[in-house]
Amino acid sequence: MSRKQLSRSGGDLASLGTDDTGCTILHLDMDAFFVSVELLERPELIGTAVIVGGRSGRGVVVSASYEAREFGVHAAMPMSRAVSLCPHATVIPPSKGRYGAFSRRVFEVVAAVTEDFAQVSVDEGYLDVTSALRRLGSPARIASDLRREIRERTGLAASIGVADSMVVAKLASARAKPDGLLVVPVADVAAFLRPMPVEALPGVGARTQSVLARYGIRRIAELADADPAWLQRILGSAGPALHRYAHGRDGRTVHSTARDHTISGEHTFPHDIADPAVLELELLRLADTVASRLRGEGKAAGSVGLKYRLSDFTTFSRSVTLPAPSDVAVELHAALLPALRKLHDDHRQPVRLLGLRAADLVDLAAAGRQSALDEPEHSPREAELALDAVRRRFGTAAIGQASLMRPRPGRGPDPAPPSGRGAGRPPGPTSP
Repeated sequence: MSRKQLSRSGGDLASLGTDDTGCTILHLDMDAFFVSVELLERPELIGTAVIVGGRSGRGVVVSASYEAREFGVHAAMPMSRAVSLCPHATVIPPSKGRYGAFSRRVFEVVAAVTEDFAQVSVDEGYLDVTSALRRLGSPARIASDLRREIRERTGLAASIGVADSMVVAKLASARAKPDGLLVVPVADVAAFLRPMPVEALPGVGARTQSVLARYGIRRIAELADADPAWLQRILGSAGPALHRYAHGRDGRTVHSTARDHTISGEHTFPHDIADPAVLELELLRLADTVASRLRGEGKAAGSVGLKYRLSDFTTFSRSVTLPAPSDVAVELHAALLPALRKLHDDHRQPVRLLGLRAADLVDLAAAGRQSALDEPEHSPREAELALDAVRRRFGTAAIGQASLMRPRPGRGPDPAPPSGRGAGRPPGPTSP
């Protein structure tokens, strides 16, 4: 559970009714997923403070048990800070491959309930159970059976929110944690939402929260009662959307969300970086990794996003719509390069982390890539496809773009590799 989820409090849940009529949207969220997977092999640690994350250098928290969260530990926190807050916690390094395997098992159970679901992360997803009602019973019954089946199949606990919209279902699952189920009847949506802080709503980050606070808007009730036109003046296009969320209205559907899959990579530097040339090189490295994954899935990105985190953990995000969907690293890199340079010029502070996200994905066959009149005979995409072929045969370290052969900051020159397979590119991006 993130800092965002920690704010999802307020109101007396006991006052909510039990009528689940029309509440066909379920939000499934696995409880402390990474920790819970690790505890399957370490049952002696159940009920104790446990943190999953990198212990050395600039490692960060990936997940924390609820016992550790009571001390203020949360995901994305620097490990040094987490250990100082909870010095008695057991720190476990992340296990490669295990989380994906358990995630697949969880969503195999989900797929048996309905085909109309959207997995939005490794441990979270939405379901529309409209088509399953006649076969499996009421929404609350479906949610209860789903939680039981997931526990029997995986040994893991899940919390589920049941409501008539995605935004309310997500807030309900957060209030149901840990290991709970919460139905928000249609008639009780306002009573459920209004006491909550505005930062509980999706899209309300620190900046939006600060703007609203200047006008005395701290609770969803105050946001819901505000004039949508006025909200648009102070928040731009996000204003009316947040006003709708404050009333529990959500134009998104599970079907449309299923297309919101993104592919991303990010890298936390061993030490903060101020050199713009190093940042630009790292952006290219990330673009190479993300583009390779796009091609591996047969996808092309309609837009790309940049994540730019300063040494003081201030984080900026920028998004660029591409002229045409692309799976080419140099095109992803070129699209974000102006945003990277502007952020560096505007914020003269060293950078802790860079990330690149490919979004608005479409099937490559539907992308309709068309050659330009001035495009060279052999395009960059052909070269990157050739890289993919070599990597599939000899491994990802076998070959790389020449411009990426410099070692990453904080590392000395790589030793001369042996001939053949040993010649390699630096390792790909790591999670923060």
